Amino acid sequence: MGKLGDRLRAFSTNRWLVFVAAMWLQSMAGIGYLFGAISPVVKAALGYNQRQVAALGVAKDLGDCVGFFAGSLSAVLPSWAMLLIGAAQNFLGYGWLWLIVTRQVPPLPLWLMCVLIFVGTNGETYFNTTALVTCIQNFPKSRGPIVGIMKGFAGLSSAILTQLYAVMHTPDHATLVFMVAVGPSLVAIGLMFIIRPVGGHRQVRPSDKNSFLFIYTICLLLASYLVGVMLVQDFMELSDNMVNFLTLILLILLILPISIPATLTLSSKAQHPTEEALLSEPSKGETSTSQEREDQPEVILSEVEEEKPKDIDSLPPSERRKRIAELQTKLVQAAARGGVRIRKRPHRGENFTLMQAFVKADFWLIWFSLLLGSGSGLTVIDNLGQMSQSVGFEDAHIFVSLTSIWNFLGRVGGGYFSEIIVREHTYPRHVALAIAQILMAAGHFLFAMAWPGTMYIGTFLVGLGYGAHWAIVPAAVSELFGVKHFGAMYNFLTVANPAGSLVFSGLIASNLYDSEAEKQAQQHHMTAMQSPRLLHNMGLLADGPLKCEGSVCFFVSSLIMSAFCIVGAGLSLIIVQRTKRVYAHLYRSVRT
Repeated sequence: MGKLGDRLRAFSTNRWLVFVAAMWLQSMAGIGYLFGAISPVVKAALGYNQRQVAALGVAKDLGDCVGFFAGSLSAVLPSWAMLLIGAAQNFLGYGWLWLIVTRQVPPLPLWLMCVLIFVGTNGETYFNTTALVTCIQNFPKSRGPIVGIMKGFAGLSSAILTQLYAVMHTPDHATLVFMVAVGPSLVAIGLMFIIRPVGGHRQVRPSDKNSFLFIYTICLLLASYLVGVMLVQDFMELSDNMVNFLTLILLILLILPISIPATLTLSSKAQHPTEEALLSEPSKGETSTSQEREDQPEVILSEVEEEKPKDIDSLPPSERRKRIAELQTKLVQAAARGGVRIRKRPHRGENFTLMQAFVKADFWLIWFSLLLGSGSGLTVIDNLGQMSQSVGFEDAHIFVSLTSIWNFLGRVGGGYFSEIIVREHTYPRHVALAIAQILMAAGHFLFAMAWPGTMYIGTFLVGLGYGAHWAIVPAAVSELFGVKHFGAMYNFLTVANPAGSLVFSGLIASNLYDSEAEKQAQQHHMTAMQSPRLLHNMGLLADGPLKCEGSVCFFVSSLIMSAFCIVGAGLSLIIVQRTKRVYAHLYRSVRT
């Protein structure tokens, strides 16, 4: 019995169990990506026009991206409290929205509806922050794979929730709003005592590489499976039993990663005290080293570059590192005596504060490039319901789900290929972002043309490019402006998402949509004066919000977004040109 208790305690404190639980949480946490499927329901229930729906979309984007409170509280609150706050916000915001849509409570003014959407979606920032911070603490030397997988599951969440909604077999689309209100909140509450720091730095094993490979395989299987299931359900009429069976396979794929901590716990032996000491010793050494570095005068890289002899670059790598270390030691001693004045302004590749980054042209080029690319992509995600309906598709769920999957693949692929660019070619990773933005421009152009099948190709290109932004840009900013104040910079970067959505969706797409809808309504009215019986039979005089039909609804706005994506690609290439020397210096030692 005692042995069983030891096994259970080891299982409950295994860092891979925490990681798998965080993956499950993230698979429910990307509720913002479901807005494209929810917005037609809200629009029809409340009689909104497209400008009012766009305002709700901007409020959703702000709630999804403004995580200043979550970031601040994560430093002082335990993980369970963070998840409880997120669950409460999610349930309050979307639960109240469900009551309004189902007419159980009276509707609120538009600005209060925006507050509800903001509060409900802002709960997602608490889920994301808790999952990322906890897993990075447990896997301090695997931050890249951890962040990529966490972001990937958040991107897949709308496809997963849509498939779970299909099991309910109900024609009431308001049920999807209820799922968004209840599902993520219940999962967060159920996992809030599992997702926590467990001293993962002392659990490093040689098998970790294989465990990560298994997780990546599950991710790709999930994406491939969901694509196949969504396309089959879109083109074929499946029975309820078949839908249930397909969803059961999805749940098995989601549960399968639990085999990693279970296998590790069952196969592990009682660790020898000497082995425990060897595992914990590097962590102590790293802590003391970082503490010593904080106590030393700061000698930034540019001082070493200015003082080193010109022939040092021709030395072998080991000798070059030794000579640079000696030079840095001399600079520290000289700075302590006052013989060298350490410059306060850092160069690119060194640690910047947010205020120091604000005065750098590269930072703003990155921000505006992100705004043009991700902002136009988010506009498509938020308006997929109206875009698909305008060209004759009754159900927008398929496109919302497919975009979620392409978003996931864009994040994984963008991070993977940009890493090859910087490590094998010592070239700025914004080359990959420029390619992604050109693909997005092609996707927007296809949306404008509305040829047969272009909705599927367009969602693929835009979803892929949008996801790539959030794998490439954060990594590039951490390289150019350092990791010491990266949290503040990342929170500022995320503001580009709602800012771009406000411009493209709130000001451009919604106004052009409503303008075309009003023109069509006037034409219908003129025709009704001549043949009202015919139009009533066609349903064109039915009560409800104005609807636009045909490719003309998003023709101009899609062309505008396509043009701005090309501008964003141009800005990315300017960043490449300006930072080539920085990347050559940062990754030169990696190649040699």
